[in-house]
Amino acid sequence: MSEDTKPGPTPRISDDEILAVFRDTDDPVLSTAEVTEQIPLKRRATYNRLRSLADEGRLESKQIGGRNTVWWIA
Repeated sequence: MSEDTKPGPTPRISDDEILAVFRDTDDPVLSTAEVTEQIPLKRRATYNRLRSLADEGRLESKQIGGRNTVWWIA
């Protein structure tokens, strides 16, 4: 087995790395799916992390119909 395919947990991503996705874009808001495209987490895990950052007051969010949520830096 090569080093690139070692079994184990998915690499952790820090809150600062998630927030950098917002800082590095010109868009005023990002959807959960757009953030997921930029980080190595699945959509549900991304949503949970974004919700946690919102609970801490670091992000704001708004549900925009159905199950779609947009996020922005607080």
